[in-house]
Order: sequence, then structure tokens, then C-alpha cells
Amino acid sequence: MAKRLGVTGGIGSGKTTVCKIFRVLGVPVFVADEVARQLMNNDPEISKGINSIVEKDLYLGGELDRKELAHLIFNQPALLRNVNAVVHPAVLRSFEEWTLSVDVPYVIMEAAILFESNADKVVDRVASVSAPVEERISRVMGRSEMTRIQVLERINNQMEDEEREEQSYYVINNADNEMIIPEILKIHDDMLRLAGKEK
Repeated sequence: MAKRLGVTGGIGSGKTTVCKIFRVLGVPVFVADEVARQLMNNDPEISKGINSIVEKDLYLGGELDRKELAHLIFNQPALLRNVNAVVHPAVLRSFEEWTLSVDVPYVIMEAAILFESNADKVVDRVASVSAPVEERISRVMGRSEMTRIQVLERINNQMEDEEREEQSYYVINNADNEMIIPEILKIHDDMLRLAGKEK
């Protein structure tokens, strides 16, 4: 079976860019956030679970009202934990099935909340992507409608970079002046070795 590398990092750290480079190297990437979004829209058990947690119907338009859900759980950690407890196990099951369906030396799970969702338990190694806070803020503001304050709130609600890095096997420094490709190639070679497929 394919080995598994988890790729994580805070908002604006550059996880997606890093995973794009791995894709170019032929590594399949499972994007946990996208799968979670699909499951929240399409899995009746999950939608029922979410509605009962927040005690209102968030599917009036046919799809999950993500804005309203974010608003409801933003300052209520207990609600957020309960929603995650409904969604994360389904995402992990999906990852297990997907991993079995591909025939490659290793795969990647890209997940913003890899440690918080216990997904680190189902991967062999974790790579954490880090970048200076100011760069992260300008990246997110450049690609979305979010204000500086909103981005900072998101950053403050996520695990600290240091804590993430301490629990990771690899750390990729994705500051604008760092060369990330050599770092990624090193990890790629290492994962191939781990899978017994040395080049």
C-alpha cells in the first residue's frame, strides 16, 4: 500500500502551492478540505448531524450555508468540535478508500487542521508549511475578500506554527525569499526511500 505524507500549515502558508509541486512530481494529492465540503453538501447523515448540532436548518438553499455555519461556530469552540466530530471521521474513511485505489509509492493528504482532526494518526509522516505572518496576511487578502482583521482572526484561531512544526517530521519554510523546490525534492526522495522505491 502507498505510504502517506500529510501536508499541513496555517491559512496563507502556501500548502496548495507546495502540493502543486508534488503533483508535478506525480504524487496524487487528497485535499481534505474539498472532500469535507463535498461530504457536508452531499452526505445526508452529515447534513442531518450538522443541523441537529446547530439546531437550525442550514440547507435551505439545497447546499450548506457555509457563511452561516462559520458565523455560528466562530466563537463557539464546543459547536465547532461537535461539527468536526461529525465530518472528520467521514473524511478519513474517504481518504482510506482513495489511498487503496491508487497504485503509487506514496500519496499526500493536504489538510489545514491535520493535527486537530487526528489525521496525523493515519499518515506516515507530516510536512508542515510555514511562512511569516505578514506574508500570509497579504497572500490571503490578495486572493479573497477578507480584511486584514478577518485574516488575523483566522490565524489566531488556528494552531501556532511552532506547535505544528514540533509535531512534524519535515518543515518547509515558504517565505517569499526561500527556495521551496529543493526542500520539496528532498522530501520527495525521502518518501520514495521510505516506500522502498529509491530512484
